[in-house]
Amino acid sequence: MYVCNCFGVTEAQVKEHAENGAGTPRQIASACKAGTDCGSCVRRIQALLGRGACPSHDLTGQGKSVRAEPSELRALEEAA
Repeated sequence: MYVCNCFGVTEAQVKEHAENGAGTPRQIASACKAGTDCGSCVRRIQALLGRGACPSHDLTGQGKSVRAEPSELRALEEAA
C-alpha cells in the first residue's frame, strides 16, 4: 500500500526506514522523500511511527491543544 503517492513510497518502505532508525517524519523524509511534496502523507507516516495519526500540540503556550497542519508540525520539529 502506498503511503506517499508523490514519490511512490510504500508502507513497507516507511516501516523499514523506521526499523533502521528513522523515528520522525523528518527522518523518513530524509531517507525517502516521503512527505516533502504535498504533505498529505505526513499524518499517515506519524501513525506508522506510532506517533498518532492526528497529533495535537500546545501551539498556544497556554496548555490548550489545537490541531496542527503538516507545515506547522515541520516547524515544531525544527524548533525541537
